Amino acid sequence: MHRSAPRLTRILACAAVPVMLVVAGCSSDSDGEKDKASSSSPAPEATKSEAMVAAARFAELPDPCKSITASTAKSLVPAAKDKNGTPGRSSDTAARGSCSWNGLDDNGIKGSQYRWLDVGFTRFGSDQSLGSGADRAGDDLTKQIAKAKAAEGAKKLDAAPVSGIGETATRITYDLDKTGEDFKYATIVARTGNVVVTLTYNGAGYAGAKTPSADDIQKGAEKAAKEAVAAVATANESKKVGESPEPSGKASDNATKKATDKAAGKAAGKTVEKASLTSSAKPSAKASAKAAK
Repeated sequence: MHRSAPRLTRILACAAVPVMLVVAGCSSDSDGEKDKASSSSPAPEATKSEAMVAAARFAELPDPCKSITASTAKSLVPAAKDKNGTPGRSSDTAARGSCSWNGLDDNGIKGSQYRWLDVGFTRFGSDQSLGSGADRAGDDLTKQIAKAKAAEGAKKLDAAPVSGIGETATRITYDLDKTGEDFKYATIVARTGNVVVTLTYNGAGYAGAKTPSADDIQKGAEKAAKEAVAAVATANESKKVGESPEPSGKASDNATKKATDKAAGKAAGKTVEKASLTSSAKPSAKASAKAAK
């Protein structure tokens, strides 16, 4: 009876060993599956890089007072107080600028004609958090159109898209009673790349002079707006995006060396070919002597 107890203990201990191994094996497989699943799972969205916004097309703004040609400014505002225009104040001329012309053309007993022309530029840069310069300019375009439509006291207001001025443009026209006279207004708001151009032209007849026609004011505004938009592109001609840089001195030297070696190789080949043809055409001295005999 005393011998059976140790024997039973040994049997139980041996029987427990496979159970422990199985448990350990299951645990190991489970950990492996977890590691495999962890390695194959996609990276969280937060770690993915954001798409870069498009670079701004224009880096410079034109001189606002030179964006309208002298001939156009003179035709639209014949008696301008300053024919070169009056620049507006700006704390950042690289981002915004403006210029205006105004004057009263006195025709004596026939009355006087008043004209006023104003052009403004706003440039938007591309920003990863704010968006591309073109998109930001598009948002400002919408705001400027709404602002022009909200002119206080405007009558016969009309807004319509205009083709041929920048990438997109809208014309806003209206009548306005001011200083006891009837004024005709035309505003063009256009976008070219990342720049918004806002141009306003208006006029009135004083002392009995005839009120300018809405059509003349409209055409004058559109002509000046086309010049202003073109001036943006001209101001950035030396900074075109995508231009290939000039080759470095080393690269240029390598290219020159390759060309020289190639030319030398061709010349050498022609010399060898010529020598071969000459030698085959002339018989050797020994062959000539034998033939003479």
